[in-house]
Amino acid sequence: MTERATEPATPPATPPANQPAADQQAEPQSANASALLNEAMAKSGLLWIEVADDRTWPAWHVWDDGAALVVSGPGEQPLPWLPKEVRLILRSKDTGGRLLTVRAHVHVLEPGTPEWQRATELLRASRLNAVDDSLTRWAAECTVTALVPFDSPLESPGAYAAHDHREPPARTTATTTSWRPWHWGGRGEEKAERKRLRDEKKAARQAAKERAKLRKKRQRRGGRRRGR
Repeated sequence: MTERATEPATPPATPPANQPAADQQAEPQSANASALLNEAMAKSGLLWIEVADDRTWPAWHVWDDGAALVVSGPGEQPLPWLPKEVRLILRSKDTGGRLLTVRAHVHVLEPGTPEWQRATELLRASRLNAVDDSLTRWAAECTVTALVPFDSPLESPGAYAAHDHREPPARTTATTTSWRPWHWGGRGEEKAERKRLRDEKKAARQAAKERAKLRKKRQRRGGRRRGR
């Protein structure tokens, strides 16, 4: 992302008589926001979909003519059933950080329509490890959705929310109840347990040495007393 895309354009010094100066200032800002949105969508194939009363979902997408196209379902990325309006969070390709937050309308594309056909062709062309029967499987089992941003960005460079947006990790059924990966020197908890046992043995040896010293001192004192 270049600096030029984030800088507001300078309005003309003398606005035309038939157009107010405020309107002329708003037009370059709107144009810059639109250009930044297009650049962010085109440069990064990943966005986050913020669903009300749910968590934020990462989604791989293809940007086409003002819409982010996503496919979800069996064998594809998991997404919940989306409401009519969501928020899209876009990242900077250079830093990976939050760049824009925009509102978007949700349109589910029906299989067999020209819009669905165009969207699926673009998605299949950009999908890694695509197979020949992708379109057939998507039509039968998956959902193809167009996310269309509208209105001014809710967050943009220089106008971010004060909170840090941190969220708890998503729940998952993944587990390692049987085989666990091998670690050089053991896993962290195993190392800590071995260190605890070593420390206990070291402390016990030190205590035994101290007791032996005390016994020797008592024996020497007892010998001197008997000699008298």
